[in-house]
Amino acid sequence: MTKPTETPALPAHARILIVRLSAIGDVLHVTSVVHNLRRLLPDAELTWLASPPASTLLAGNPDIDRLLIWDRRPLDAASAHLHLIDCIREIKKARALLAPYTFDIALDLQGLFLTGILTRLSSAPRRIGIHERHEGNPLFMTEMAPDIADPHKIHRYYTALAPLGFGAETFQPGPVLALPKNLNGYAEAFWTSHRIDTTRPILMVCVRTTWPDKNWPPAYFGEALRAVPRDVQIVFSGAKNDAPYIAEAQRVLADGTDHPSLSIAGETNLLELAALLKSATLLFTGDTGPLYIAEAVGTPTLSLWGPTMPEIYGPLTTGHTFLRSPHPCTACCKTHCMRKNNGCMNALKPEVAAKALKTFFAH
Repeated sequence: MTKPTETPALPAHARILIVRLSAIGDVLHVTSVVHNLRRLLPDAELTWLASPPASTLLAGNPDIDRLLIWDRRPLDAASAHLHLIDCIREIKKARALLAPYTFDIALDLQGLFLTGILTRLSSAPRRIGIHERHEGNPLFMTEMAPDIADPHKIHRYYTALAPLGFGAETFQPGPVLALPKNLNGYAEAFWTSHRIDTTRPILMVCVRTTWPDKNWPPAYFGEALRAVPRDVQIVFSGAKNDAPYIAEAQRVLADGTDHPSLSIAGETNLLELAALLKSATLLFTGDTGPLYIAEAVGTPTLSLWGPTMPEIYGPLTTGHTFLRSPHPCTACCKTHCMRKNNGCMNALKPEVAAKALKTFFAH
């Protein structure tokens, strides 16, 4: 890795590759960076290399000129089983995907060894990395963005624009998620078919996350939701395999009140979920992808925080309330609880969320 002594001049129509493969929340964080890049360099040609399922959220993004989709999941599976030949085959697919295009600059906004390889395969003469995980990533970069004290992911991603001459003072927050035209009217039709009245408040609830130690007990959701006013319609969303956890939350809710609720687990893809969230009054959730989808479509959120911190990951726009665990062991940023008891999430009691829900719907 070399560090230039001065900022190279940008071509008039710079061809820039953005490498951010996953995950849902982080991809939406990076849309904020790319939106600023488009605003600052309106004549640039912006290409984004992403992986499913997060790539589906970029299909209609107005700030990018080209979306290249490379599915990293087969590589992850091959790597987990130490199948070297299969790994090489998947990397060759990525190289073939990038080969037809010429890039002046590549911005690696993931900071992995893998994304370093992909950035190098772009053949961009300028390859800019960020101070994140590293994992050997700097070996593939020609420049590294400056490190900063601010812990928030979006601000740290934005440092990749510093070598291009754009400092923090040029940043404007806000993720971008454009819904395709074929989803016009989708939410209204969906709610009607499920007997949800769109003239009344809709509270969407997401009870599961992708990290085991970010999960709040389903029973806690049920207890907290007992505080929701009767006119508010409660809708649980999630993947199909979230259904048992949703059923537990619904059971506890029903035990304490006759307030009805609806589960739509497994019924929507990410963009359809975005359309539903856009029509909702509030999303009640842990730190997971739908939180950032809701932010991107302008829906207020009430979110639960234990092993992660809103100062690092939380929405930067207004309209979002964070409930933090009072447990002394928090913000470890580990996917699995080191103490094996999910103590931080369990310490965040239902009555705290109940009070926040009651306050929100009292307005």
